[in-house]
Amino acid sequence: MAAKKTFNLEKSLTDLEALVEELESGDLPLDKAMQKFEEGIKLTRGCQAALKEAEQKVEILMKTAGGEESLEAFDADGS
Repeated sequence: MAAKKTFNLEKSLTDLEALVEELESGDLPLDKAMQKFEEGIKLTRGCQAALKEAEQKVEILMKTAGGEESLEAFDADGS
């Protein structure tokens, strides 16, 4: 059984903000800027996936039968 890698949303957002500031400075050569841009895209996709998973967990919590608040198991991988 493979261990699930946890995604740190707060760290990723901080890293993304730093990347944006670096890119906006305009001091990077084109090849470095492209590398930073690709890194930013990966961080953005990770953040979007983490937020979508959290949203789905909240929906599961809110849609329980009988109005009771309980959290059901959620498989983000869909398996």
